[in-house]
Amino acid sequence: MRVDTTGKISLDHIYTEPDPRAYFSTLRELDYNIPELAKPHFSRLIAEYRDARRVPVPTVVDIGCSYGINAALLKYGVTMAELYDRYGGPDARRLSRAALLSRDRELVHSGERANGVRFIGLDASGNALSYALDAGFLDGAVHADLEDGDPTPAQAAQLAGADLVVSTGCLGYVTERTVGRVIEAAGGRRPWMAHFILRMFPFDPIADALAAAGYATVRHDGLFRQRRFATAEEQSLVLDRLADAGVDPSGAETGGWLYAGLYLSRPRGE
Repeated sequence: MRVDTTGKISLDHIYTEPDPRAYFSTLRELDYNIPELAKPHFSRLIAEYRDARRVPVPTVVDIGCSYGINAALLKYGVTMAELYDRYGGPDARRLSRAALLSRDRELVHSGERANGVRFIGLDASGNALSYALDAGFLDGAVHADLEDGDPTPAQAAQLAGADLVVSTGCLGYVTERTVGRVIEAAGGRRPWMAHFILRMFPFDPIADALAAAGYATVRHDGLFRQRRFATAEEQSLVLDRLADAGVDPSGAETGGWLYAGLYLSRPRGE
């Protein structure tokens, strides 16, 4: 398997397919589960925000949302195990994209497990965003790479409605440039934030940018398994990167898993 500049295997291809089958079939083999681990933390933060700011239906911007996984988990109560079966099971291989979408819309329209929250997806993959919108997991989408430039006026208008901003693994590839542009688009609204970032990536530059924008950031206790290493080479390269960053992998990455930390950021005084 090809590795990227960070030492991780390159999985770019699974984010650009017309539907999520390659995504779930590939990541199932690696026990990828961090959206499931993130779900209760995001739910708690949404509830706290709703109470603090008296916003009955908060809008969440999900940076690197891919096929709307976090939205599906939080809005409709599904689990990662259910999604793996939904898109990676034997029956999914026989279905067309249209049939997959029809099945997803049944879940969305049932409303039985819907949670009072809106999701705006931000991603560089047009195919992933298109699927998540067509399925109804996302309420809106911003197809952009904010590492390279500012959002268009229409994109900025969507981001301006953000009450919360979350991510589950894209930070590191996505830097303080994207986070800063999201904050700038939100204007005086100043959304709360929760980001899961792999320990191989330093959070300090993002924390510094948030501090300059008036935020206070705290690191949540504990570590969160993202997925298994795909190869011995990937593990070795990531361990080298952790060593360069001064991070001790003992009892964590040495056990065969990539681990992330959770960082919570609120405007000072909230």
